[in-house]
Formats: sequence, structure tokens, C-alpha cells
Amino acid sequence: MAQYFFLFVLVFASQLMAGFNAPLPLPSPSYGNHTTILSIDGGGIRGIIPATKDPTTSLAHYFDVISGTSTGGLMTAMLAAPNSSNANSPLFTPSDVVQFYKKYGPKIFEPTRAWYEFYECPKINGEVLHDITRKILKETRLNKTLTNVVIPTFDERKIKPVIFSNYKLKTETYLNAKLSDICIGTSAAPTYLPPHQFQNDGVQFDLVDGAMSANNPALVAVSEVIQHNEHKEILLLSLGTGTIKAEEKLSGFFDDLLDDLYDDLCGLKWLASSRNVFYEALYSTNMIHYYLATVFPGVLPADNYLRIEEYNLDPSMKEMDNADKENMDKLEKVGKSLLLQKALRMNVNTFVPVELDQTNAEALDRLSEKLYAERQLRLKRKSMEKGGSRIIESVKVPSGRMHAT
Repeated sequence: MAQYFFLFVLVFASQLMAGFNAPLPLPSPSYGNHTTILSIDGGGIRGIIPATKDPTTSLAHYFDVISGTSTGGLMTAMLAAPNSSNANSPLFTPSDVVQFYKKYGPKIFEPTRAWYEFYECPKINGEVLHDITRKILKETRLNKTLTNVVIPTFDERKIKPVIFSNYKLKTETYLNAKLSDICIGTSAAPTYLPPHQFQNDGVQFDLVDGAMSANNPALVAVSEVIQHNEHKEILLLSLGTGTIKAEEKLSGFFDDLLDDLYDDLCGLKWLASSRNVFYEALYSTNMIHYYLATVFPGVLPADNYLRIEEYNLDPSMKEMDNADKENMDKLEKVGKSLLLQKALRMNVNTFVPVELDQTNAEALDRLSEKLYAERQLRLKRKSMEKGGSRIIESVKVPSGRMHAT
């Protein structure tokens, strides 16, 4: 259950913004100096690693874009979909997402094949995931989210990525699908869950795990923003779900041979033939760091980009579908301890993480102050443009100071 541990980082981040109390929607980036992006990697139940600080903070009121792959895509929808009882509030807060994974993770990832049926695929029939996702997201479509979302998927029949993005809806109306269908599709990890087929606006989709196109969706989100002429500096918080050491990957060589056999028996030769690529997509995002640092330095200064990742994850926790209590508890501890570790920045020449002079918690604190300042600037400029009374949000900033526009 790969994604479980990062939820605690996400919850901590939201706690940092908790005192900000953001009842008003976030004005357009045109009123500010930055475009703000939250990116959530894929990785099954390991996704619980990145949760933020305030259990009640609406991240959609601080980020212009929330992007997620695989179960990160499901989290994205949960954080961005409107609440039926209050259209300006999100369906889920970060702490709600944590509780969701604790409650439903074991059910979603419970194998539905007996050991003697190992040659039949997938391991999980997906019925629980489908039912729960449809129950919580109901009929909500992409165009109804509180902020822009970017969710990568992969169409197994057309052999190409499909990016569900609010930015594309003006020209690609067929992408305005139900969030439930999008989330089921991006979470359909090959051999674990079945592909998800559905039609929307006359277009057929046959979707599998978004990790096949972008396990770390940060680059996709940045590209979407730039494509649509929002050429402002970007503030990017990217949350990983943990990666194991390279030597540990190699030590599992014979396990991978058995996995290849399993893939062949499942009829997934198209995946098995590129298995190394698939595993690299799951366990390494080095090239994403490289592109973000070298291709977009003008819009993404180093100080505006924070990547939080556990680079030495215990190999026993790597399985995306391990949702037993012991593993969940381990992932929770990883997420909490990760906040106390030194923040890291990838050296794009050596691809070795380099320690910074602050912890991940301190780095999140600094980023949250930037997000708060950006929000306040936009509210101020928007109110002045209308010529009305100034909108004042007098709240505590992370340092404890009182601040009002």
C-alpha cells in the first residue's frame, strides 16, 4: 500500500495553513505573482505518507492546481471535489483522506484471487474500489472541481497517455468525465486492478494506471500551466511516496523474473516487455527533477520547488497492495519521521539527493508562508479592482504573528 505514508506529510502541510482559515475561494493567478501547484505521486497505499498539518484546511483554497497519479489521483479528486452541503468547501480535508485510507485501504487492496489462481489476473477485481469511489464522488465531473486538477492516465488500447485536466476542457470537451471514472482509471495498476472502460461524450476510454505515463505528475502539471499562458513564477510542492535503494532493487532480480512470468500468464506481454521502464516509473523520478530544474528555471526557481520523498524506504514496504495493519503502521511512522529529516534537493548532474540546511517540516513552514502571502495578495488586488471594501483575513501565520491585508 504504497501511498499511505505521504498522507502524514500532506496533513502536516495543511496544519501549517490551518491557522489561515480560508473561507473565500482562491482568486485567479492573474491577481498574484505565482501559480501554485500541489503534486501527489502514485504508489498505492504508500500514499498515506504525504498528509498536511491542519485537519480542516482546504488545500483547494491555496493551490491553483492539484495533480495526482494512481491513488494520488484519487486523493486529488477528494481534495478538489466540492462538498454537497457547502459548494465552497472540499469533499475531503487532508485528515479525512488519512481516515479514508485507514478505513478502506485494507478492503480496496484485499486480493480476490486464491493462491492457486495466481495465473489469473488481476489480483484484485476492483469492485470495492469502484463502489467506494462512485459512492463518495457521485456524479461530480471534472469541470466542477474547486480548483484545477491534472490527473494522468494511460489508454491501454490506444497505447498513449490521457491527461484529464481542467485546462483542456475548453477544446477537449470529451475529457469532462465523471471524477469517479477518472480516479478508477488512474488507479488501475496492471496485474493488481483491472483496466477501466467507459465512454464519455462519444469517446471510448480503456484506462490503466497513470504511473504508466507519469508516476510523478509534477512535470505534467507544470506543463499544463505553461501551455495555457500562465507565465508566472511557480510555487510547487511535490509529494513522493517513497523509493527503495537501487541496490535493493537489484537484489530482487529473481523476484522480478517470477513477476515477468506472472505478467506473461496474465496476457500482459506489452507490459512485461517494458517492465524495467515500468519499475523505473514507479521507483525513480530522477528525470522529472532534471527537467524541472533545467527546462523551467525561469518559472520554477529552486527556492520555489519543494520535493518531499523518502529515498531509503524499507523494501518490505514497497508493495502497492500491502494494506495490513503492520505495514500501515510502519508507513505512518515513516511519514512522521520524514518531517524531522533534512530536506533534500536532487543534484541534477549526479542524481544524488543533497541535504539542505533545514528539515522537511521547516521547509514546509516556509512554503506555507509563501502560499499564504500569495493568497492575501490576490484577495487584496481583487478587492481593490472592484473598488469595494478591502477583504481582510486577519489570522495567525505559521510563525504566530497576526497578519491582515
